[in-house]
Amino acid sequence: MKENETAFTEQEEQLIEQEFEALLADYAQTRHRQKIDIITKAYLFAKQAHQGVRRRSGEPYIMHPLAVARIVVKEIGLGSTSICSALLHDVVEDTDYTTEDISNLFGQKIASIVDGLTKISGGVFGEQASVQAENFRKLILTMSEDIRVILIKIADRLHNMRTLEFQPVEKQYKIAGETLYIYAPLAHRLGLFPIKTELENLSFKYEHPEIYAEISKKLADNKNSQMEAYEAFVAPIKLMLEEMGYEYRLEARIKSPYSIWKKMRDKNIRFEDVYDLLAVRIIFSPNTERSEKDQCWMIYSALTEIYKPHPERIRDWLSTPKSNGYEALHVTVMGQNGEWVEVQIRTTRMHEIAEKGLAAHWKYKMGEDDDSELDRWLRQIKDLLEDPEPNAMDFLDTFKLNLFASEICVFTPNGEIKTLPLGATTLDFAFMLHTELGEHCIGAKVNHSLQPLSYELKSGDQVEILTSTNQHPQKEWLGWVTTAKAKTGLRNYFKREDRNFIHLGEQLFEEELIRLNKKDVHDMALHRLLNYYGLRQPATLMLQVGKGQLSLQPLDSLLNSKKKSWWQNLPFISSKNKNNDNTEETTDTADNKNTADNKKTKHIILTEENEGIEYHLATCCHPIPGDEVLAFRDRNGTFVVHKRDCPEANKLKSSFGKSICTAEWKTHRINTFEESVELQGIDKMGVMKKVMDIISSHFKCNLTELHISAHDGIFNGNMRLHVYDRQEIENLCDEIRQIKEINYIQRIDK
Repeated sequence: MKENETAFTEQEEQLIEQEFEALLADYAQTRHRQKIDIITKAYLFAKQAHQGVRRRSGEPYIMHPLAVARIVVKEIGLGSTSICSALLHDVVEDTDYTTEDISNLFGQKIASIVDGLTKISGGVFGEQASVQAENFRKLILTMSEDIRVILIKIADRLHNMRTLEFQPVEKQYKIAGETLYIYAPLAHRLGLFPIKTELENLSFKYEHPEIYAEISKKLADNKNSQMEAYEAFVAPIKLMLEEMGYEYRLEARIKSPYSIWKKMRDKNIRFEDVYDLLAVRIIFSPNTERSEKDQCWMIYSALTEIYKPHPERIRDWLSTPKSNGYEALHVTVMGQNGEWVEVQIRTTRMHEIAEKGLAAHWKYKMGEDDDSELDRWLRQIKDLLEDPEPNAMDFLDTFKLNLFASEICVFTPNGEIKTLPLGATTLDFAFMLHTELGEHCIGAKVNHSLQPLSYELKSGDQVEILTSTNQHPQKEWLGWVTTAKAKTGLRNYFKREDRNFIHLGEQLFEEELIRLNKKDVHDMALHRLLNYYGLRQPATLMLQVGKGQLSLQPLDSLLNSKKKSWWQNLPFISSKNKNNDNTEETTDTADNKNTADNKKTKHIILTEENEGIEYHLATCCHPIPGDEVLAFRDRNGTFVVHKRDCPEANKLKSSFGKSICTAEWKTHRINTFEESVELQGIDKMGVMKKVMDIISSHFKCNLTELHISAHDGIFNGNMRLHVYDRQEIENLCDEIRQIKEINYIQRIDK
């Protein structure tokens, strides 16, 4: 037995058996063909492989694969192949068994899925840039080859998040950040809405524990009143559905802590100002006399006889389902208490797709030759992999563009419907149709009106792309597109163009050496010219020579100079490597060194004395004392402190997890920080005097900027002032909020 292994107690053995019996019970509830034998065989094999091994929590390790398998069958709805793969997903990585052993015992399909899961183990990213790109490409490749790989990986991540409390704090930040940045959007894109919501909430819980606890408490305190409002709201709906003769069930959907916090942050409002906490779902079994779509609209019509609908809050996902297969009819109506309530109308089939996503979607379309938006999306993912040398972070950002939540539907001149992300432009549409069309696009006719490349499309637009053979992509086009396909197409074009310029630069360099009769000192000439211009990479030099941005004229004097410069003692750069970029290798070495350094420090105290020496405050999110923060150690050993919810920090958490350190404020109210506050109220004589008295007299804050505008008796204001810490600005806002004419005041991000 290995050093870190201990024999399981009789009670633990019983718990393991109980969990396996629960897995079989979950499987028995499905409509899959029951293949108990192979599942039992996989369980016994995994149990033997992980015998004696324990998780960080102390429980037997086999409990983790069993939990993942239960999520796979119960919450995603997959069958025996996926259950076996989930049970075996850590065997190859953590034991001496190989993929070949799995193939011999369980068949090639299960072995292939386990192999895919093994390749992307340990999170999406490694620690170095080159490993990041490779691991991420493996994730996407395995997803596009067999979607079950990523579905099981999401289940694995969900169980890891459910047991994250046993990890050290800095690792909690890394895993939570990676989950929020990639896995939650991915779960959403694949239609796994309950899992997406839970991943978001768990990430939020570990990144912002105090805010999470505060919002959860407020939700619990409001629960009784919310349910009373729900019962009163649905009472007439129940009578309506019974009169229509439908079998149905109604569900109350309370907004999650994460989505409440996100709305509070995005709109700069308090919990009490989030009005759409409650939504209602009508889930009904349709009859066979009419289409499901018609029956949803019939229920909508009956519902709007009871409650008045909001004219601008109808979402028809029946005529044009979302790209992940989601279908429903959403309408917002005015309830009895004067509050808007969203009602979601869906059939039992639509509900299963909404809950279980991809697995249910494919189950219902089995036997059909259905080229769905989801299938097309998976093909787009494969298209992204055509670029053989992606920059890790560029590739990540490009992929994330494909995880859009909001969509618009536009039409081709022939009436064919196309789905694009919200914010897509005419140029995005051109690249969506064909890359060559995008490269030569000069504009578009939108609803028969001429529009530029940067025109933002709206749902329902009819778009005709206009092209010219003389048109070629420009660098500014990258700022006009939002879709992954367009960005990838443009980057590939610019790379091809750069390669042509590099080739031209090399030709010009060779010709100049021949003219100077110096062809035999090619490497020395290249080396001296690089140092003359202060460049490291031959490819960069040749690119600028090819574009005419650098001259070869200095070569003559550089090669004929008798004076020995310091750089002439350096080793020559071999011409064989002149097109290779060694930046990544250097980065890896630095990262490896940094990884070793990081083991020394996992926590930093933030004081006025060590600011600027041991740490710097990030300029992207401007944290101040009291904000929830974390730190990243850079290559120089200096810490950069970010707010935990900073978008840039989310990227860093996903990519450089071992560089994360926890940070703790220990400031002494010496330095002040400039912060912005937004306020609104009744435009009444003396209101701003009261506000100024609180700022200057009560808190003695230095006001640096003030903007006030009033219209029709309401004023809006924005001010910048210096405070010592987060607590001071919160106390200031609380006191100003007590002025009866003030309707709203909130600290805002710069």
